[in-house]
Amino acid sequence: MSRNLPPLNALRAFDAAGRHQSFSRAADELSVSHSAISRHVRGLEARLGVQLFRDLPRGVELTTAGQAYLDRVLPALDMIAEATEGMADTPHGQVTVNSEPLFAERFIIPRLPGFREAYPDVEVRLESSPLIADVERYEADIALRFAHRGKLDVPADLLSAAPLFPHISPELAARAHITTPADLLDLPMLRDRSNNIWNQWFAAAGVPDVQLPEHGWRLKSPLAYEAALHGLGVYLGSSECVSYDVAQGRLQRCFDIGVVDGAFYLVYGRRGNRRSAVRRFREWILDETRPFRSEGASKNQPNG
Repeated sequence: MSRNLPPLNALRAFDAAGRHQSFSRAADELSVSHSAISRHVRGLEARLGVQLFRDLPRGVELTTAGQAYLDRVLPALDMIAEATEGMADTPHGQVTVNSEPLFAERFIIPRLPGFREAYPDVEVRLESSPLIADVERYEADIALRFAHRGKLDVPADLLSAAPLFPHISPELAARAHITTPADLLDLPMLRDRSNNIWNQWFAAAGVPDVQLPEHGWRLKSPLAYEAALHGLGVYLGSSECVSYDVAQGRLQRCFDIGVVDGAFYLVYGRRGNRRSAVRRFREWILDETRPFRSEGASKNQPNG
């Protein structure tokens, strides 16, 4: 029996445009032009005899018929992709990973050569953003995010709940002669979080009557970290993000006194995890972060 199937390129264009609610972002995902996406979508609309998208002042949105069609097409395309990948001997394809900037720069990138060596046919597209990507709409296959308290309300794996410890460059440590936690009060205390985590750390360290400003000036995460690397102050950072520079001798821990201020999570979509390349990356980063999950459990300190 002959199947009534539209062209696959038209379905791919519709799928990408529907998930992103944007012809431009669909074009970027499929590495084609905006006009190619529009042409495929309009051809599909003509074939089906229905309007799939309506134009907006900025972009497009699915019509009711378009959303209903996408809801039925997506699982079919996922099954085709999964069956195709299953024929390969090794995982291949692209994995788009959206991560908070500091975690991307200081944890993922230094370890990425190891993943590439293990899976040479998988291309990791790393995106750095302070805002979480919508994995259900395929803005990314995986998102790596920090949560201050509690669990995320989306499917997620715990990556690290490692405590925060004060870290300093060897050069500044040599000049400062730090012997007790109270000595850190004489140095610039770098902060990249909106809450007053330094007060919590001094309380845990047994330094009484420390009252730091509640809303002092703070740097964005990568800037505060870079400032510490250049000897401009003490940085209160979690073990996973500082681990590479500690191993390289660019930072050193001042004291083995830590406070927990949340955790990093791996967020994944309900459909994306069916792809073998995504599963391999997920398994790899869970293995890489395993020591920091156990560290968080063994040195957990309550907030406040």
